[in-house]
Amino acid sequence: MIEPMNPFLHHQQQVTRRQFFGKSATGIGTVALASLLNENLFASASSNMAALPGLPHFAATAKNVILLWQGGGPSQVDLFQHKPNLEKLRYQDVPASVRGNTRLSTMTAKQAKFPILPALKPFKQFGKSGRWLSELLPHTGAIADEICFIDSMFTEAVNHAPGVTFFLTGSQIPGRPSFGSWGTYGLGSLSQDLPSFVVMTSSDAGKTCGQLFFDYYWGSGFLPSKYQGVRFRSEADPVLYLNNPAGISRSLRRSALDDIAALNSHHMQSYGDPEIDSRIAQYEMAYRMQMSVPELTDLSNEKAEVLEMYGPDVNRNGSFARNCLLARKLVERGVRFVQLMHAGWDQHNNLNYQLENQCKDTDQPAAALVRDLKQRGLLDDTIVLWVSEFGRTVFVQGDVNNPKGHGRDHFGVGFTIWGAGGGFKPGHSHGETDEFAYHVSKDPVHVHDMQATLLHMLGINHEKLTYRYQGRDFRLTDVHGKLVTALLG
Repeated sequence: MIEPMNPFLHHQQQVTRRQFFGKSATGIGTVALASLLNENLFASASSNMAALPGLPHFAATAKNVILLWQGGGPSQVDLFQHKPNLEKLRYQDVPASVRGNTRLSTMTAKQAKFPILPALKPFKQFGKSGRWLSELLPHTGAIADEICFIDSMFTEAVNHAPGVTFFLTGSQIPGRPSFGSWGTYGLGSLSQDLPSFVVMTSSDAGKTCGQLFFDYYWGSGFLPSKYQGVRFRSEADPVLYLNNPAGISRSLRRSALDDIAALNSHHMQSYGDPEIDSRIAQYEMAYRMQMSVPELTDLSNEKAEVLEMYGPDVNRNGSFARNCLLARKLVERGVRFVQLMHAGWDQHNNLNYQLENQCKDTDQPAAALVRDLKQRGLLDDTIVLWVSEFGRTVFVQGDVNNPKGHGRDHFGVGFTIWGAGGGFKPGHSHGETDEFAYHVSKDPVHVHDMQATLLHMLGINHEKLTYRYQGRDFRLTDVHGKLVTALLG
């Protein structure tokens, strides 16, 4: 699509030689002064973010997305892909003819042996669809008929940060806009008093996973910063600097913002810098969030049966369970994109005991979120996506004879994710891997294909949502991606 002229670049093109040298005399000094000033002094009012002209491109099946990010790489071999014949091959090497030249991480690529480790726990069939799942996931099994399982996901990344960045931004190199930022840029905001894109993070209670969550996982990249995700913290105030300083009343803050608004608006007209507009929007949103966020994070009005549905961990600040419940509340209040980043699945040497703990932390809350949304009539137009950067190897990493010293390495081919609501085909399993759970044998789905399909559900043609930057039209799916129609209900 053709983008309007960037106002900042347009202004630069109109500056005369005399104006340039006139401003240069104070330009460097102004930059130095700005570094000494409190940047929070510069604020003003702004209108709500609107959708781009022409969007959505067609009728959408979803208007909200809740991303349940399972950081570290859950083992599809142990949880999702039923391969009973692997038991007969226990501790035998994966044949070299099967391994081929599949890319592995440096932690296992040079292993002398690649002994097969079957699933740790038995599998059971669930629901009318008869979906096979590990007994470690009883709550997910209970909603199996609401879920679309994709068993043939593959990615090019073999390490965590590049893998997360690739799925969320379309590139393994940081700097591109995240999925939520692209969606907010294209579709605008639905809420007047909350951000359009909210992020919350959590970890397993034992903090066994050392993976970090970087800000660029929800950053806006080269898009204006008003489209970046707003992180809600689990401790103290959910958003930093949201409360007024001592002695400053709400009416006084409003008056100050109104006065500064005039200054910022004049500055915007003079320079056309889009980041001035972002600051305007962010400060006005912060003012409205002073009222909306405390009410949002208060669970005292939730019914006892709802809290019970999410499990006992819902009462612990910063838990995955609590964040799942808050995600439902955010969607109810018009937040378009909610990204829950949960760490704990990177089980290189503690698979034998930590996998079960991690399932206990996440299985019930994720299923409860789907059930809760459905009971409230919100699931039809809300995508819930349970996803990770990659899966795990079918072979063992470490000493298989040491119960607390072995696990599985990263593996980017043929892992499983699932989606519910928002247009996903319920009770459906898409794609397959071979008998070794090593290669995709049917209906592969690349990361870019998944991105294109999610955008389609939101009414966006992934090839037409672009942003011109440094002389090139960028998009989430880069120059790749195809719609996977088989996933759509």
